[in-house]
Amino acid sequence: MENRYSKAQALELLVDTPMGELMNLAHEARIRRFGSRPVTFVVDTNPNYTNVCVTGCRFCAFCRRPEDTDAYLFSPQEIAGKVKAAAAKGATTVLLQGGHHPKVGLDDWKAYIQAIGQTCPDVHVHPFSPAEIAFMAEKERCRVFDVLSALWDAGIRTIPGGGAEILNERVRQIIAPHKASSEKWLQVCETAHQMGFKTTATMMFGHVETDDDIIEHLLRLRDLQDRSGGFTSFIPWSFKPGQTRLARDVKQTAHPARYVRIIAVARLVLDNFEHIQSSWFSENISAGQLGLLAGADDFGGVLVEEHVHKEAGHDRQATVDNVITIIRRAGFTPARRDSLYEIKETFSAPDLPGTATESIPSLHKKDGENIENSYGL
Repeated sequence: MENRYSKAQALELLVDTPMGELMNLAHEARIRRFGSRPVTFVVDTNPNYTNVCVTGCRFCAFCRRPEDTDAYLFSPQEIAGKVKAAAAKGATTVLLQGGHHPKVGLDDWKAYIQAIGQTCPDVHVHPFSPAEIAFMAEKERCRVFDVLSALWDAGIRTIPGGGAEILNERVRQIIAPHKASSEKWLQVCETAHQMGFKTTATMMFGHVETDDDIIEHLLRLRDLQDRSGGFTSFIPWSFKPGQTRLARDVKQTAHPARYVRIIAVARLVLDNFEHIQSSWFSENISAGQLGLLAGADDFGGVLVEEHVHKEAGHDRQATVDNVITIIRRAGFTPARRDSLYEIKETFSAPDLPGTATESIPSLHKKDGENIENSYGL
């Protein structure tokens, strides 16, 4: 692709470009590609089937050891019941993930999928991150391809992109030394894409990574997308210290302005990604809205049930009506989507002066204030 950002140029965007200028560049790139396309969201649920995990990532407050008194493993019928309850509240997708449980095998995974399909045939099952798939292949002593084939035969077509964290081995050895390596995560995604799966791609920042690590992460995603074309979206979020072991070394959360900056850089650098997500849930409403003005076109999920962020002390609640209002107040038309980013329902456009499809001169520094202070970040 011509006129791509090089590593040095991408690093300059992240580190040196003024916030207002960066947001304008990213917003204009979005508008050139998509015009006035609505900002999408999905109504989903994330009922973790287990909190037992032998990987023990330092950034996670959710995992438990098998012998812990509060460890759990839900049966397929129990998970199906949770999904049914969420579907009654409007959920159309179930993000099915858990820990790396030493006693959960591939047949158990298939049983969860089957139970949900029988109980809630209209709910899209979006299960098992690349890190979980790599762990399952190791546990079952088979190829990643074999695990993915079993999921495909069970009717799965999309996979969440969790477990990427930062795709740099120095960082991973500090925060998640026992999790799948960067190369393994990318390999699982590439194999899945070659088989016809669509996956998301994630990034967790705000801990021990450097600016250079963030750009390396984005470029590795871009390189794989060039080869496979299987990523649907890029979804960043910041590390929440909370009750995690990593909080001993990283006590402060990343500033919300950092999140907005990463959204903008991602839109510009990931030129082969269609969707960039700015989430009200993982950060806050103001940062989520500013992300929409910094190149993002998706607002994430209206989670009916979620536990991982909650265990880390980060709890957000919102309804569909809340999210629709938030998107409108940012100047965009809201639309509900599915896990393949197909729009299922479009809501009325915002009744606001001007239009969000124009440039954003008001986001430049003015009267000596920087963008973070101007927007309460």
